[in-house]
Amino acid sequence: MFKKGTKLYSMITGCCPKCHQESMYSNKNAYILSETLKVNERCSKCNTKYRIEPSFFYGAMYVSYAVGIAFAVAAYVISNLIFKANLKVTFIAIVGTLVLFMPVIMRLSRNIWINFFMHYDESLVKK
Repeated sequence: MFKKGTKLYSMITGCCPKCHQESMYSNKNAYILSETLKVNERCSKCNTKYRIEPSFFYGAMYVSYAVGIAFAVAAYVISNLIFKANLKVTFIAIVGTLVLFMPVIMRLSRNIWINFFMHYDESLVKK
């Protein structure tokens, strides 16, 4: 399920959607906020250009909304349904989750967005 060659692998790891051999990001740590969204210009292994056109990643904002909702629902289920927290604590848990995971949500959204347009190509993998 999370094997190289699957879209899910590329989305979760943030690796090149074409060859899955290196990270798209200049820094793998999403929590270095000044570098959270810094994407390499091209893949050094297969030469795939990540910025297909100017403002390409603006479309990731739409994906970010859905991913944020998924994180908020998860926080609600964990805090309210599992731990039986009251409404105020549940609200704080949701907001805290969204703030804490914002760099991850932003990167995950970009990974999902670029994988809509690019597909794994096994012939690019050097053996």
